Amino acid sequence: MQRLARLAETFGFAPDSPLLTEAFTHRSYAVEHSLDYDNQRLEFLGDSVLEIILTEALFRRYPAMSEGDMTKTRSALACEGTLALLARELRLGPLLRIGRGEQCAGGVDRDSTLADLFEAFTGAFFLELGFDPVRKFLLELFGSHFPDPQQLLQELNPKGKLQEFSQQHWNEVPRYCIFHHSGPQHQPLYEVEVSLRNFTAAGTGRSRKQAEFNAAAALFQFLRKKGVIEDDL
Repeated sequence: MQRLARLAETFGFAPDSPLLTEAFTHRSYAVEHSLDYDNQRLEFLGDSVLEIILTEALFRRYPAMSEGDMTKTRSALACEGTLALLARELRLGPLLRIGRGEQCAGGVDRDSTLADLFEAFTGAFFLELGFDPVRKFLLELFGSHFPDPQQLLQELNPKGKLQEFSQQHWNEVPRYCIFHHSGPQHQPLYEVEVSLRNFTAAGTGRSRKQAEFNAAAALFQFLRKKGVIEDDL
């Protein structure tokens, strides 16, 4: 709890903020400890707050961008992988209270868990400090990682781009394999590995399609960093 208190001080939350405590309480922990709250409601709120802030930012920055492209760009900015990346940047994961079973299954390290946590934190931030502070925080955070969000339109189909590259250069196609499937029927979690030659990457998602998307994106970015794929592809 001391680390949570330091986080509260850093962002201007009240000491022992109940909103912050709620935001960092996973449903599995609440069930195991018979708590009457968890972070799902704040996650729902944070998702809406994030959507309106990103929508306004894109609307003002790109006056010629079509509605369809704004929707696609916003989706790329607020996708599971992006939010998980930002949660890791802020080191939110280690502060999450999570149930023993979920912890053993690697829940705190999953992209889906971290993305949900980021949204819950956003919801708590909004309720505690108001719209303008959370807007400033989010735009600075996203701006530091995505200085030109319009470029994200080029990265919306990582599976297609990866397959196109591999067929053109190696006459091969990526292979996808589900190596773990967990969670209740109404909220499953898929973990998928994609392999291509000697390269592999993994991704998680609430559907097989989303997990394959995240795995392909991870492998594509890895190959780009290694110089296997040129930056302009």
